[in-house]
Amino acid sequence: MEANNKEGCRDKSGNSTTSAAIVAMMREAQIQPSMQRMAVLELLAAERCHPSAEEIYSRLLPSVPTLSRTTVYNTLHLMAEKNLVHEIEIEPGVTRYDLAARPPHGHFLCRGCGRIFDIELTVSPDDVPGEFVTDSVDVFCRGLCPECAAAGSAETD
Repeated sequence: MEANNKEGCRDKSGNSTTSAAIVAMMREAQIQPSMQRMAVLELLAAERCHPSAEEIYSRLLPSVPTLSRTTVYNTLHLMAEKNLVHEIEIEPGVTRYDLAARPPHGHFLCRGCGRIFDIELTVSPDDVPGEFVTDSVDVFCRGLCPECAAAGSAETD
């Protein structure tokens, strides 16, 4: 399982995506590469944080001081429109982002620590009856992660 925490990414994906690969992904999606767009996509490719637009802005600002919130929001909307990133709305009023090139997976939100974990996906677009045209499948679970569940049972013992 991969997870994030509220302060930033905790677990790295282990995949290193080169700048050339980022440019190729953007060009394939018919998005003109720019320094700001590449920085956003590189952050999403490098780590499985499921960050919000605000978290992306905060994390990139020290290394890209010319970055604006508007640029981050516009970049994310464009990349979602071009299916380069997925919008995840597991929490009410908070849109998080995930790289679309990753294998299909679901998400688990721990109500104890607030981390979001990637979980193996057992549902696919192929499971939908043939007369429906499916663009995406979103699976969200909520509950307690193993650490929070163990801490909760330790408190009641």
